[in-house]
Amino acid sequence: MNPFAVSLKFFVFILAELTALFLGISTLVGLMLQYVSDEKLRTWLSRKGVLGNFLGAALGAITPFCSCSTIPMTVGLLRAGVPFGATMSFVLASPLLNPIILTMFLFLLGWKACVVYGAVTFVASMACGAALQGFGLASDVRNVRVSGVVHDQEKPETFRGKLREAFAGAWGDFRGVLVYLVIGVAIGAAIYGYLPGDFVVGIAGPQNPFAIPVAAVIGVPLYVRAETVIPIAVALTQKGMSLGAVIALIIGGAGMSIPEMSMLASIFKPRLVATFVSVVLVTAVLAGVVFNVI
Repeated sequence: MNPFAVSLKFFVFILAELTALFLGISTLVGLMLQYVSDEKLRTWLSRKGVLGNFLGAALGAITPFCSCSTIPMTVGLLRAGVPFGATMSFVLASPLLNPIILTMFLFLLGWKACVVYGAVTFVASMACGAALQGFGLASDVRNVRVSGVVHDQEKPETFRGKLREAFAGAWGDFRGVLVYLVIGVAIGAAIYGYLPGDFVVGIAGPQNPFAIPVAAVIGVPLYVRAETVIPIAVALTQKGMSLGAVIALIIGGAGMSIPEMSMLASIFKPRLVATFVSVVLVTAVLAGVVFNVI
């Protein structure tokens, strides 16, 4: 097959698969959350210590939030008295860990990559929250009011109503991410069909010790979601890029998108924002090293 046919086949297959996964998993998660009130979530997260960090990371891992909803949720948690450490664990886990991302990893990169990525990012989210709490950075939260904070809403009583609302939410989220998903798949398809494998191996192959930190730094200024970069990761790994470098790129880009950093700067002082960026960068490098070792 010629490169264009190869790229087109990759584009159609991956886009169709990711569309089905996104809508299916997002609807399922939305349906589950229909049975849990926001007040109950805040009560669970109000646990102190490691348990609070665990629950904060767990909330981020099950909620397919983007930056636009993560930040208002963060403000709501802080105002509700949720410990700062648990809230920061949620902030880090939310863009990196959710059922959609993990399912993409499972179907596109295999169960080992899915398990290792899930474990590393979950533990890193817990450690990040605990460290920021331990460093006394809770005082760097600005006393501001951010519009758009979601309060408890009346939920449908019937299963059909809950399912309808869950799918409506999934469809709205999908429409918001569709352009990024298409861009990511298109770039991945171009890489898969046209980029020489020897070129990728020479720059970011397993033998290059600087591939992981460079990939993490490159990811920092990028405006990407994990759902966008995973199709690119599939193409790069098939061309010979080390999985560790790919993971560093995913975490660096998705964990520190420019819009999210801008929104965080409205509620956090510069020192806390800079520390958070540093933590994400270190997490990206360490996760990449762990992937290559395993």
